[in-house]
Amino acid sequence: MCGIVGLHLREPSLYPRLGELLTGMLCQVTERGPDSAGVAVYGDPRWSPAGHASVSVLTGAASAAEVAGVLRAALPGTGLDVVDAGQTLVVNAATGVDQLVAAVRTALPTAVVIGQGEDVAVLKGVGHPQVLAAEFGLAGAQGWQGVAHTRMATESAVTPAHCHPFSVGPDQCLVHNGSFANHATIRRELKAAGVEFDSDNDSEVGARFVAAQLAAGYDLEKSLKLLCERFDGFYTLLVATRDSFAVVRDAIACKPAVVAETPQWVAMASEYRALAGLPGVESARIFEPEPEEVYAWQR
Repeated sequence: MCGIVGLHLREPSLYPRLGELLTGMLCQVTERGPDSAGVAVYGDPRWSPAGHASVSVLTGAASAAEVAGVLRAALPGTGLDVVDAGQTLVVNAATGVDQLVAAVRTALPTAVVIGQGEDVAVLKGVGHPQVLAAEFGLAGAQGWQGVAHTRMATESAVTPAHCHPFSVGPDQCLVHNGSFANHATIRRELKAAGVEFDSDNDSEVGARFVAAQLAAGYDLEKSLKLLCERFDGFYTLLVATRDSFAVVRDAIACKPAVVAETPQWVAMASEYRALAGLPGVESARIFEPEPEEVYAWQR
């Protein structure tokens, strides 16, 4: 019984309030997942400065200063910076995304890369979601889009690496409430195709599958339709890229979801109360997503 919330802003005047609004949404679903939490924020200048690549990393005991020192030596002249977000560090530099990821993995071989791109920062941690929101500094975040998840672990360990969102492609992320029944089979197929995994979480299999479809040239809507064809189980998914925001549920729509839409924003949550504080919600179009129908919005 995990909790999902997401907010896609259409009105630029609301961008400075993204973190404030997302924090309020997240705090309304904390009891759905008190083990741990994570967020993905698109467009915050602290974590994803314009013209820079950003990589979110779990480093264990290594401090932001230690990581910065190692990486600045590996990438001189790139204006590299490391932002401390508690259990996650966000590295940004004026270089390509692939180059920054490669430098992080070479210089920090035991670290886990949990997000990468030009616009997204992914922050994860173990603990109560409200405490983690403060640790991340989420309320001060800006941007056009955010996704958050509270986790109640049922099939894998409670560690930062097992938290959602799973962000395994550039500027992509996926959050999941439910359970994939055939994830082990699809994991084997993806591994045979050369895909590497960071955890034994079934949700990561879904994220890797979607990333593979996007890399093959399909758009997000088609990628999620293919997921529905291949995956068995109970699920509500919220998936985002730098320019898309999409929701899909399984064939019997077992897991809860509600969507609200106005000219200023689109929002999704596991429960309506997470949407109740959004500006203008009283005039929103509010609906429950239909089974196996992909709902997608573009920036």
